[in-house]
Amino acid sequence: MAGDVLSLMTGEVLEDVELTLGELCRRCGVPAEHVFELVEQGVAEPVGRDPGVWRFRGVSVYRVRCALRLERDLGVNAAGAALALDLLEELERLRVRRWRLED
Repeated sequence: MAGDVLSLMTGEVLEDVELTLGELCRRCGVPAEHVFELVEQGVAEPVGRDPGVWRFRGVSVYRVRCALRLERDLGVNAAGAALALDLLEELERLRVRRWRLED
């Protein structure tokens, strides 16, 4: 599911992209305060200590957008979205592992 190359619903392909907080907010259509909450819950992992110098990998766009959909469609909070994303990624890792073992 999540990886270094992601094809998003908008048709964007993000590979080894680094985004500032402002760029991430614009791409996801969300205010910085919401990104702060998602970072606190582990949905997105910035590089850097101060939000003014944070850089996000392209996968953060995918994870933030997924979290926003989970919040909107299922009514989960940021912590619930983070847990759901982690579980979905673990499920995908297990599927890939099983697929490799079957070959």
